[in-house]
Amino acid sequence: MEKLQPNCSYHIFNHANGFENIFTVDDNYRFFLDKYQQYSLPIAETYAYCLLPNHFHLVVRIRRKEVIEEVYRNFKSTNFSKVPNFGKVENSGKVEITDNIIEQFISKQFANLFSCYTQSFNKVNKRRGSLFLKNFRREPIENKAYFLNAVIYTHRNPVHHAFCDRYTDWSYTSFCEIKERNSQMIEVEKLLRMFGGRDSFIDLHEQSANKFRESLIADL
Repeated sequence: MEKLQPNCSYHIFNHANGFENIFTVDDNYRFFLDKYQQYSLPIAETYAYCLLPNHFHLVVRIRRKEVIEEVYRNFKSTNFSKVPNFGKVENSGKVEITDNIIEQFISKQFANLFSCYTQSFNKVNKRRGSLFLKNFRREPIENKAYFLNAVIYTHRNPVHHAFCDRYTDWSYTSFCEIKERNSQMIEVEKLLRMFGGRDSFIDLHEQSANKFRESLIADL
């Protein structure tokens, strides 16, 4: 499994462990997004998300190493007993934050998100055991075209899995937040610049939706 690296982009996704749903009521979706902002947003710029009843998708760029080091130091100062020192001690007495620590911390923040959500879900639903697949998937995004396609794919996922007829109808994606330029979580302006502006962002999503509808008609 590839390790998440600073200053690199990824398509992250995970599925329910088995045939259960991981989101069953609106409060589940909201709670997951709230915990995402707590655990993952500090270490990952977020460009798109989609939460579906049995799985989710994220398009992220892990923040620069210097930013993550600062997040780690702040986290360690408030969670001293939970964060071990893996680094070397410098002459100043400070612990050198190695690449290994950074990689572990990045993955741990996502693991904490899934663990926290699972514990809450299990308590409310009186269940036990894992909720997500053990290893969340992460695909490196190595060029702009792949990045833009990953964003569009993420927003169109509810239609792809037949949860709704129009991707704009699904409440738990970032599309409308980006379209309205109103989000506490998404790097809206950076993303729109990558698409060439708001109008282009909307048009490319519509073109993709039209191609999908045409393919369905062709299969009839």
